[in-house]
Amino acid sequence: MSTSLTTCEWKKVFYEKMEVAKPADSWELIIDPNLKPNELGPGWKQYLEQHASGRFHCSWCWHTWQSANVVILFHMHLDRAQRVGSVRMRVFKQLCYQCGTSRLDESSMLEENIEGLVDNLITSLREQCYDEDGGQYRIHVASRPDSGLHRSEFCEACQEGIVHWKPSEKLLEEDAAYTDASKRKGQAGFVYNFFSFRWCLFWGTLCLVIVYLQFFRGRSGFL
Repeated sequence: MSTSLTTCEWKKVFYEKMEVAKPADSWELIIDPNLKPNELGPGWKQYLEQHASGRFHCSWCWHTWQSANVVILFHMHLDRAQRVGSVRMRVFKQLCYQCGTSRLDESSMLEENIEGLVDNLITSLREQCYDEDGGQYRIHVASRPDSGLHRSEFCEACQEGIVHWKPSEKLLEEDAAYTDASKRKGQAGFVYNFFSFRWCLFWGTLCLVIVYLQFFRGRSGFL
């Protein structure tokens, strides 16, 4: 059974995974509810998780809801000389659309999603802080399909000017890109096959036949 993760558990998963990924460096994770997108100090990098799954609970009317559009902002910095790194993290909240309260409620992450979220963060750390090939990002972080319309007027991330997509929209974009790439590959393959050894042999033989017929016709006319 899935359990909600607290801030301490977020840090526990992060520290355990960073100990494996970068054992020679010391990293810390800080929760910062005032973190702003694209406002970075010198040497800081940004990673934005746009499709996390979380459960919200309104403390006023007790309404709960699931969202696959939870946005998490990370700012990262590595001091290479000291081998010390820092990650500041903000989970954006959502308003309750049942009672319309102005209070923004915290989101609880599920245990089945936290592993993928931290893996994506470490992938970004490798790419931006260590100039390494981070590997593959995990798209299917959401624990269930997001079939409903995202209501941006209730989303703190949208109010901060963050334009984020749904996982389904991302997959459609990837499918379209894959189809275009396959078409280009097929066209390139056709050109390649057209000039392959078998085709060259065919065209060479045909040319010899034409030359032979022309020569034979010329000999016949001469005789």
